[in-house]
Amino acid sequence: MSLAVVSSRAITGMAARAVTVEVHLANGLPGLSLVGLPDTEVKESRERVRSALQNGRFEFPARRITVNLAPADLPKASGCFDLPIALGILAASGQLPDAGLRSHEFAGELSLTGELRPVRGALAMASAMLAEPSARALVLPAASAQEAALVEGATVYGARTLLDVCAHLAEPDVATPLPRAVVPLALAASADSGVAQASDLPDLGDIKGQEHAKRALEVAAAGGHHILFYGPPGTGKSMLATRLAGLLPALSKAQAVEAATLASLSAQGFDMRHWGRRPFRAPHHTASAAALVGGGSAPRPGEISLAHRGVLFLDELPEFQRRVLEVLREPLELGHVTISRAGGHATFPAAFQLVAAMNPCPCGDLGHPSRNCRCTSEAVARYRNRLSGPLLDRIDLHVEVPALSAETFAAPASGERSEVVATRVRQARERQLSRQGQLNCGLSSRALEAQCALQPNAQDVLHRAVTQHHWSARTYHRVLRVARTVADLAGIGDIDAHHVAEAVQYREAPSS
Repeated sequence: MSLAVVSSRAITGMAARAVTVEVHLANGLPGLSLVGLPDTEVKESRERVRSALQNGRFEFPARRITVNLAPADLPKASGCFDLPIALGILAASGQLPDAGLRSHEFAGELSLTGELRPVRGALAMASAMLAEPSARALVLPAASAQEAALVEGATVYGARTLLDVCAHLAEPDVATPLPRAVVPLALAASADSGVAQASDLPDLGDIKGQEHAKRALEVAAAGGHHILFYGPPGTGKSMLATRLAGLLPALSKAQAVEAATLASLSAQGFDMRHWGRRPFRAPHHTASAAALVGGGSAPRPGEISLAHRGVLFLDELPEFQRRVLEVLREPLELGHVTISRAGGHATFPAAFQLVAAMNPCPCGDLGHPSRNCRCTSEAVARYRNRLSGPLLDRIDLHVEVPALSAETFAAPASGERSEVVATRVRQARERQLSRQGQLNCGLSSRALEAQCALQPNAQDVLHRAVTQHHWSARTYHRVLRVARTVADLAGIGDIDAHHVAEAVQYREAPSS
């Protein structure tokens, strides 16, 4: 038989679309041609496949070989087509029976010796395969197979070499030489029990003082609100940010798979040790817009998508380029980002919780009780003007983290532990989900009217705050959402005056 067909997948955004690898051998000048919109990385597979077959003691056919990657209009990137191309050549030249090819899908990069190297997007491939009616098994490099096995119900085999795959396909009626990939028992148990948060996360109780900021962090965790900490250097802003993930409820299994899938699409890949944990991303302030929201000719997720279902921490917020920060405005509202390129577009989820931190001025000492600020008023104004009003409007809580006294430093840490606060957060979130099916941070203006019943004294407090601060409609609604969360933490249905008063104080601007 001079024609063989092998099934594989191409990553486009978060999707793994089916690709048919057709290999045809014909008489003519020996050579290997690739068609079907392959990129440079795929074109280079010709030499990898040739060497892998020869070093694996197979015969590379001295014929004209044409490899078609269909559909032709779908861009193909990465080296994941090495394995299906090699298997197609072997089947077309009669060195491998083609019967087993129909019941499997293949993806893997080949080394020159025939060893299989991990591929990007294994989780997405397993999810896409499982969603289709045809029941197939997925053959991947061993390093990627365990990751794909996290998709419940998917049949995944892990192979270390091309020879292992060929032996698996050549003897379908005997016990398979390829081990079926399974999730480690410890990971499976944590996912099933819903306690995927690790005990080694930083604890809120280790932070001395800053009770007001800790309370604000609890409110942010309970309602899913974005939060901005401002204050002098060394007051605990970064420590507070790293504690947020430990206050959030454990991810559901579907959420954990979604977060892991996004991580597997990144250049770093997915670390199995992070299975079930809330993502925590902290990009440096020199990060570009593409690094933050994603990009590339074959779009990959950026930091905001890698923080999906978790925390995105932007330290030294005004030090980011303004145009970089402005790209956050839509994802903060919509919870996803769409990257458009000439060859198409890709949409990545980006439902992250933003924690930002900044100094009050360039030197950081403005408002410090014992140090003098060295900045001019013009320098302070320029520093703060790096943050646009629309961006700040989208951050629900603005919280000062002041300098601590020597007595507070000397005293032992005595605050509540993260597990205690996390219990209140979980209970508040359960109230929100049972009442309205979503967290307070996502309530629309119409839903706010239905879910935020204000006591008369609360209406008076809110009206005075709006009049005094000249708030926009967006700010008004955000204060109302925070007040709803404060009431939920207290287990109270109607919003009272002190709930609104607490929400109002979280809109304070940095002191001048």
